Amino acid sequence: MHGLTAGGAAEREDLLAAAAVEAVEGTSAYAASVFLRSPDRRSIVLAATCGVPPSLLGGWRLIAASSPIPVAVAYASGRTVHLASAEETMRRYPQLAVALPYAFGSCSVPVRTGDGELFGSLAIVWPAAPGSEGLSKAQRRHLRSIAGRLGDALAELRARTGEPVEWEPRAAAVETPAHSAAAVQVGLFDWDLGTGILTVDETFCAVFGLDPGAFDGRPETLAARLHPGDRAAFRACAREAAGEGRIGARRLRVRDHGGGGRYRTVQLWGRVPEADDARAVTHMVGAVLDTRAGGAAVAAVERLPHGLFSLAPDGRVTYANRRALHLLDISADEVVGECLWDVLPWLSDPSVEYRHRSAMISQAPSSFLVSRPPDQWLAFSLDPQPDGVTCRVTPTTRPASGEAACAPPPTCAAPAGAPAPARLGAMYHVLQLSCALTEAVTTRQVCEVVSDQLLPAFGGQQMAIYVVRNRAMRLLHHTGHHETFLDWLQGVPLHARLPGTETLTSGAPLFIESQKDLVRGYPGIPTGQVSSWAYLPLTASGRPVGTCVLGFDAPHHFTEKDRGVLTALAGLIAQALERARLYDSEFAVAHGLQQALLPHHLPRVPGIRTVARYLPATSGMDIGGDWYDVIPTDSGVCLVIGDVEGHSIAAAATMAQLRSAVRAFVAAGHDPGDVMSGVNRTLIDLDSDLLASCCYVHLETDRDHARAVTAGHPAPLLRLPDGTTNALHLDVGTLLGVDHGSTYRPTGIALPPGSLLALYTDGLVEKPGTDIGMGIDRLRVSLAHARADSLDELADRLLHHARGSSYRADDIALLLTEHGSATVAT
Repeated sequence: MHGLTAGGAAEREDLLAAAAVEAVEGTSAYAASVFLRSPDRRSIVLAATCGVPPSLLGGWRLIAASSPIPVAVAYASGRTVHLASAEETMRRYPQLAVALPYAFGSCSVPVRTGDGELFGSLAIVWPAAPGSEGLSKAQRRHLRSIAGRLGDALAELRARTGEPVEWEPRAAAVETPAHSAAAVQVGLFDWDLGTGILTVDETFCAVFGLDPGAFDGRPETLAARLHPGDRAAFRACAREAAGEGRIGARRLRVRDHGGGGRYRTVQLWGRVPEADDARAVTHMVGAVLDTRAGGAAVAAVERLPHGLFSLAPDGRVTYANRRALHLLDISADEVVGECLWDVLPWLSDPSVEYRHRSAMISQAPSSFLVSRPPDQWLAFSLDPQPDGVTCRVTPTTRPASGEAACAPPPTCAAPAGAPAPARLGAMYHVLQLSCALTEAVTTRQVCEVVSDQLLPAFGGQQMAIYVVRNRAMRLLHHTGHHETFLDWLQGVPLHARLPGTETLTSGAPLFIESQKDLVRGYPGIPTGQVSSWAYLPLTASGRPVGTCVLGFDAPHHFTEKDRGVLTALAGLIAQALERARLYDSEFAVAHGLQQALLPHHLPRVPGIRTVARYLPATSGMDIGGDWYDVIPTDSGVCLVIGDVEGHSIAAAATMAQLRSAVRAFVAAGHDPGDVMSGVNRTLIDLDSDLLASCCYVHLETDRDHARAVTAGHPAPLLRLPDGTTNALHLDVGTLLGVDHGSTYRPTGIALPPGSLLALYTDGLVEKPGTDIGMGIDRLRVSLAHARADSLDELADRLLHHARGSSYRADDIALLLTEHGSATVAT
């Protein structure tokens, strides 16, 4: 058991499972889900569920943190998102309603610590009829309390064991099934064979009809509850255990609780564990099993005149009576443990899976008609509970004209001997793909979304996307286990007579269902290990973008519905891919611009040592308005650091203009206050909507003195030679770009030899949900205690945590300046 209980990972899973269970039990919900941030913090990942299995959540297992989905909004904003009904969900979050169009209410709350650090979100779901008011205020407070305690517990676990809070996207979620009535009672016992005393649990007492508080532990008391004919066999159990070390399925008749001389049969199991000490008193441990409830239920169900299935929450069959197997013409071995739509081609229509999913998520009964080939019509009724669905099936007559039926006509079924693979809710996946493509920004993200959504929807194993560059086909993305899939298409000209090019030049999709069909249409073309192909032309705004190819290891029949859906999806993919390529181009320009605008080398100034670092944000355009500069003067050096709001090319361009303005005013010999005033007027005259902060320090090397001025920027840190470190108290002026008449008053600073100044932007000290003053104080402490042999090493130490984070919401600029000859180390 040590391997199951030791370690922070197991403790983290226990915390998540307990929170999900408490969320269900403490509210009117039937299901709960816990999402935790991913390591790169760009997404939240499903980490734990209670009630609804992850398979029913589909593509909502991994959600971009910026998505307009309630659980993501709760995480990103730190606010509660309460949706009382399906109508409110459709009105406020149509993207969620399109992908999960079922009648349910939900409430999502942030999982965060007491000091505001956000770890993820907790969501619950309940059945909601039209007009439902949802959770009460008390229930919402209770849910927030559960999420808060979970956040604090995760933070404490991280501090104590180092176990990360983040959840890996590929890690399986912790699942806690919904509570269901037990068909079998199992009571546990420990029998001391030396003293004869029995130690039992409450279930053991219940099986024997004893009061747990009054049981004296004597075997004779238990024997009195047995059928007289079984008492000798019971006494022989101890001798059997001592001689053979075990008791195997000993059947005993126990007096029924209702009296009247009735008895029921139970089974006794036990074994004698090996003693650590040969002199130790031997014990027998074991269990008593009472299976009468389950057996009676099975007998009753088998007597029913109609078919009955029991389905797990994810749709797998857990039990089917004989009548149901007969009506569906299938054996128990074929169907138990499987989904009906996976093993019966005539039930593989997406609407059948949709009915089950709708029943589970909305917790509302559902029914539908299906035609079993050749002409047997069956009526299915679904009655859901959080722990699964009871499915009743009965013969019926052909529906009247206009009455809806779920399954396609028999002519759509696969040929005999070659059953078509079930399409697992293809339309559901299509809706998810449409929604997911709206969130994809880069070409890589678009390709990953397409492969993650399209292949499962249609049962493919390979996918490749080729794009047109210089009138030739170039591989952009490939997924699948055949590494050489479509290698022959790489670099071929657009006019070549090949399926990947002809489908693009003609604009018509191409569906090839066998290698024989491929060779017939394109003699000599390599077939590889793939048996069927779908070539989809990607055309946006009337011009060819590329070709998306799906590959199937086994022969695949493309129905008319398949072909129509794939053709429609090709247009969506093309538009998303073209938009992403434009974004990638803009990003490349922005990245180059950013590198060109920042100083490549800092000037050498006698008596002064400087070093700078710049870390871009990891979201958005990855380009911002942070800048730094070191400008030599006749009397010393000017240190500048600033931050233009936003992350865009406009912010970077504004930053470049402000940097040039600072240099111009310094070259003209202006006082620090006049420099800042001039830069402020420059920004306003540019007629930009952007604001900026700036800190300017003029260091006079021969006087051990400096004058500093700031426009809404965090104050620099000064570390004295003895290690004392404090934030400078400056007269903080108005942000640049607010008021044309703003003035800025310099503050004098004494700089003994060996002093060190640290100028920085707020990205280094600011965290969502926490006061910036706390971040500045953390940086002050780090600077005061950091040991380094050089300024470069010191700068790297101060940025250590920022570099290690895969997610930075803002740019970071750091400028360190050492005055005099003292060493940097304290």
